[in-house]
This record gives sequence, C-alpha cells and structure tokens, in this order.
Amino acid sequence: MTWSLIARDSSGAFGVAVASKFFAVGALCPHARSGVGALATQALVNPLYATPALDGLALGQSPADIIKRLTAADEGRDHRQLHLIGADGQAAGYTGSACIDWCGHTAGLGYSVAGNMLAGPQVIEATARAYEANASLPFAERLITALAAGEAAGGDKRGKQAAALLVFTTEDYCALDIRVDDHAEPLQELRRLYDKSLERYQPFSTCLPSRRSPAGVTDRAVIEAEITRFHARRNGAAA
Repeated sequence: MTWSLIARDSSGAFGVAVASKFFAVGALCPHARSGVGALATQALVNPLYATPALDGLALGQSPADIIKRLTAADEGRDHRQLHLIGADGQAAGYTGSACIDWCGHTAGLGYSVAGNMLAGPQVIEATARAYEANASLPFAERLITALAAGEAAGGDKRGKQAAALLVFTTEDYCALDIRVDDHAEPLQELRRLYDKSLERYQPFSTCLPSRRSPAGVTDRAVIEAEITRFHARRNGAAA
C-alpha cells in the first residue's frame, strides 16, 4: 500500500521518505537512528521490526542477516515488506510472497526503494533514478524530489493520502519529522511543509542542546542571529 526511499547521505545522515494511500503512513512505517541506519516497514506493516533491526545494525550485523532473522520469526512474513540500510550504506530488502502487485524493491549505492500495490515497477525505478540524478540537492530535498518522481510514474495504484519525511543526523532526536496524514496531494503538502520548516524551524534546531553542546544556545539574540545567517547562506547558495 506504500512505497518508500531509505538512504544514507554522504554527510552520514539517514533519511526515509514514504507515500501511501493509507492514513498517517509516517506514524508506523519510517524509522531511523543517528549513526546507525534507517528502515521502512510496510505492506501489512510490522512496527515491531524497527527496534531489533536498528539494534542489530548498531551491533554491526548486516541488513540481509537482520531481515532473515526478523522475517523468520514472523508468521505474517508473507504479507510484509521491509528494507533497511546501515552505516556503511549497504542496504537489503524483503518483499513477502503475499504482497499485492505491483510489489518489489531495488537498491543502489547508499539507498533502497521498495513498494507494494503500485502502478508498476516504473514507480520504484523512477524514484531510484531521480535520487541518483539529484546528488547536488540538500539531502531532504533530494528525498522529496525522488519520491515525487515515483508519484509522477504512477505511485500507489489506489491513489494518494499520506506522506512523510524522517531525517536523523547526529543526535538521539530527529533533525526532521514531517508528516502529512491525510491530504488530496500529500507530496505537494510535504514539500510545502518542508519549505515552511526552512523559515525558522531548521535554523532554530541548530541551536538546540546537542552532543557537542549539551546546553545549546539560550540567548535569544544569538538564536535570531543564527536564523539570519542560515538564510544568508541559503540565499548565497541559490545565487
């Protein structure tokens, strides 16, 4: 009922972009952990995969071995789809035999795309091509752009409803968690919300407590100055 792109950026960040004709797809399908990896569980989703999969990646286990272990222990495995990527950029995927056509997965260097109940294989092919072709974009924008290419190629054959973007960079908390739970054009709304996050949310987030700076920035004047610098850097890059 869904297709998703999981990836490791050259910066070391992990991201998941997902779209579906299913309410609140971002609540249960995408998962990631800074410095460890990312995954998406979909079809008849099993959110219980997330913690042991990320724990296994943290221990250095391969994505393929983790998938084997998790699906072997799950009597509902034929109805599941799962793909994950580790800190070295290696990915693996699983599509159960009872997943609804079109269903399947593909992987490239530093990313994986998987989907089920899609218009056809061209959906994940277009998503993968667009991700590879847009390496110059900021990571989150690259993920959104790739997912939009998959939608243009047919997307979920039942229609549109929800989309989500999840990004982890260096902290125990996420850098971005944007969800569109129910919308006529979920990917357009996802992009609108992402653009809105650039106004203050993303530059403010750089001032939060972090591993490097446990207290963060508490001087409001310094925070405002950082927001101004953030936009100056973006405007300079766009010039």
